[in-house]
Amino acid sequence: MSQRARIVALVSALAVVVAAVVGYELAVRPSATTSTSASRSAAPAAPSERPTADSENTPAGNSSILVVYFSRTEGVYGGDLTVGNTARIAQMIQDRTGADSYEIVPLADYPSDYQETTEVAQEELDADARPEIRDPLPDVSGYDTVFVGAPIWWGEYPMVVRTFLDAVDLNGKTVIPFTTHEGSGLGNTQQQLEAQYPQATVLDGLAVRGSQAADAQPDVDAWLEGLGL
Repeated sequence: MSQRARIVALVSALAVVVAAVVGYELAVRPSATTSTSASRSAAPAAPSERPTADSENTPAGNSSILVVYFSRTEGVYGGDLTVGNTARIAQMIQDRTGADSYEIVPLADYPSDYQETTEVAQEELDADARPEIRDPLPDVSGYDTVFVGAPIWWGEYPMVVRTFLDAVDLNGKTVIPFTTHEGSGLGNTQQQLEAQYPQATVLDGLAVRGSQAADAQPDVDAWLEGLGL
């Protein structure tokens, strides 16, 4: 074979190899791209499998007012309730103002017996305890006004409410206490809020006897009107 013939044969062979490689690349790359895109589009599905917080106790964030409250239906003075006394007042405030709400729910339940509950409350007070709260705490940064309500235990907020107060910053906001009680009124709740948040504006609170909570709407309305709400 002449030298010219060898060169022609070599060039032809190289052309066949190049064509094969180009054909392979065109055939493989689109399928690889499709596979990668499918994987990426499927990836966001994973977070839906993760545990999520209890959305029922998470404020919607549609208001500048937040009502935070702790309430009980068992172990209550006078007997068990269908709706807690403080929860009733919280709902009345929310209905009138359009506020968001957050219920403080202890991680560990208090006793269902009234006397036992008072004993546990006394032990927590003496120990300056901070019982854990079950649900994630709300982001209070977007609220201008925060109501803080609870039954009065031994003259002040239950210690689980103090857990909440220690964990959030209400300085710079308008803070308003409300309580249910059987003779203790507001207790020291206003002083507690003033001491804890020296840069907050603490307004006059409302104290409602637990036995009168179901019929307290007129008192709640008059109080809120007096506050300009």
